[in-house]
Amino acid sequence: MPFGAQPVDAYSKCIDSKEEPKVSSPQRSPNLDSKFNQRQCRSKSRDIFMSMPWFGMDIGGTLTKLVYFEPKDIATDELDQEARILRNIRRYLTKNSAYGKTGHRDTHLQLDNIEIRGRTGSLHFIRFPTSEMGNFLNLAKAKGMAQLVTTVCATGGGAFKFENNFKEEVNMKLAKFDELDTLIKGILFAEIQNPTECYYFENASDINKSEKKAFDFSQPYPFILVNVGSGVSVLAVYGPDNFRRISGTSLGGGTFLGLCCLLTGCNTFEEAIQLATRGDHTKVDKLVRDIYGGDYDRFGLNGDLVAASFGQMNLKEKRTSVTKEDLANATLVTITNNIGSIARMCASNEKIDKVVFVGNFLRVNPISMKLLAYAMDYWSKGTLKALFLEHEGYFGALGCLLQFNGELSAALNEAEAKKNTAPES
Repeated sequence: MPFGAQPVDAYSKCIDSKEEPKVSSPQRSPNLDSKFNQRQCRSKSRDIFMSMPWFGMDIGGTLTKLVYFEPKDIATDELDQEARILRNIRRYLTKNSAYGKTGHRDTHLQLDNIEIRGRTGSLHFIRFPTSEMGNFLNLAKAKGMAQLVTTVCATGGGAFKFENNFKEEVNMKLAKFDELDTLIKGILFAEIQNPTECYYFENASDINKSEKKAFDFSQPYPFILVNVGSGVSVLAVYGPDNFRRISGTSLGGGTFLGLCCLLTGCNTFEEAIQLATRGDHTKVDKLVRDIYGGDYDRFGLNGDLVAASFGQMNLKEKRTSVTKEDLANATLVTITNNIGSIARMCASNEKIDKVVFVGNFLRVNPISMKLLAYAMDYWSKGTLKALFLEHEGYFGALGCLLQFNGELSAALNEAEAKKNTAPES
């Protein structure tokens, strides 16, 4: 439970009582008495409001992601009862798109009219480098968050690494959840709430002409899920609670950023991607045509395919002529090719034709998405489609937000019911 046992228990008892029966449908009751009773029930305990703010965290090796729920259906009596600290926290989180030098709210990802625990509001998506966790804790202390929140739902390796920091510095307990479980549940919830969540690249065989198109992911199972963070995990997903990790690699987003920092002197992921976008990996890699003079027809290998990543860097004249941009682009292609190869092999072994790529490696990184789409299309001869999601990187944090007090299953069920009963346009 993310907000302390007493507030959540008080709310649970309240919604289970006759004063506010549980709502089986996501639609709010039009009955005025029901609305009055609901408001009266909430007013019985100030602790119910003090259980806010609601958020989930995914503390990764490189980035920390935070999903914050901002309730919009606030009545006048609630505003009167709401603590000044809580109002300040809400105002600070929702009125800014940047927090200090490194914290950012991705305003384009905001989801509105979302219902959670019987409340309607907006979901905000916030990220900051995990290396800045100390500053985040200082901010939580300065804004008074530590006075309201006793327990935080968290996932990712950092939920273990920073557990003592949260306890000692701001007296918060981290309720840790499995990152693969929260990842999948977050994906399913986002897809239900956002009809255009999933997309692919049409004309994937021509990277320069490929176009982003919406994909109907309403019948998702089975699918391969490739989570590209600092490292990579590959899952075979057969249902919301039926999945297994089938592969992975240590060569992921962390490898890309680390090598780019060494080779180019850049300092951030965004800088590395900008360099890669302007570079040419063929000046760094050894291609099939460099070995065979063209295509290798016997095995169907196109002359433009990479035969050896960084294969030309053993030659001094080649090393002196390459640019930082070329090195960054070659690093990106190397990591992307490796991920694509593993994903294709896993899809083939599991006999699954949908491969979904998620993770912060794909954030502000359309070049890698198109490379992955091309690789899936080329090596499968068009039988495999690489799929991507709008909220990549945030699904673990979203799953954490929904995880407490059985809310995860309820939220998925209610959202699915709402989707199924919505009138067709």
